[in-house]
Amino acid sequence: MVNTVGSYATKYWHKDLIPVKEKMFLTDEQLSLLVGCLLGDGTMRMGKGAVNANFKIEQGLAQKEYTEYKYSVLKDLVLTEPKISYRYDENGSKYRKSWWFRTVRHPLLTKIYNRFYVGDGYRVGRKIIPKDIGVDLNPQSMAVWIMDDGSFNKGIIDISTYSFVLEEIKILENAIYKKFGIQMVHHKDRDKGFRMYANKSETLKMINLIKPYIVHPMEYKIGCIAP
Repeated sequence: MVNTVGSYATKYWHKDLIPVKEKMFLTDEQLSLLVGCLLGDGTMRMGKGAVNANFKIEQGLAQKEYTEYKYSVLKDLVLTEPKISYRYDENGSKYRKSWWFRTVRHPLLTKIYNRFYVGDGYRVGRKIIPKDIGVDLNPQSMAVWIMDDGSFNKGIIDISTYSFVLEEIKILENAIYKKFGIQMVHHKDRDKGFRMYANKSETLKMINLIKPYIVHPMEYKIGCIAP
């Protein structure tokens, strides 16, 4: 568990939020989910003029239950429940795009942002893999990552890693092997980038590792057909 953060109060916090933010901390479960999401679909941002980062979840409309699961873990850091994001098509008609929620800005999240992002902090920046990513990996973070970006086909798990460069993918592969004894490799997916995958025997090891942390709507990601 990450320590409480009363000493982090700053003049930039809205006075109504100071009592809330001073009591905030990250549990091991929350940190593991954040790491898994940052390997997958999650994003962090330092908005223009902001002192601290926040964290955003956005999932497809069909993944409402999965979004609610993530919210249930992170709700102590969130002021509003998940909501639908709307967009407009070329004819000006409004349509539903996704489910999303965002945490408050907080120094604890800024520490994570500084490890996982490089570039212009006033925008999203580029997500990276820290060289010491092994310290962040555990069965839960691996499960969240695979629920976000993994797929299961013909007995094999593979993971979309398009947003990472080859050197970072190799760092991930080495960290996973050292931490869990699971051998993952990569292949080039046309001009999209690289994907990581495990052969059938290594996939079974991965499933045994992460299965306790796979939530019901996402069981298909490890080859289980939800009833």
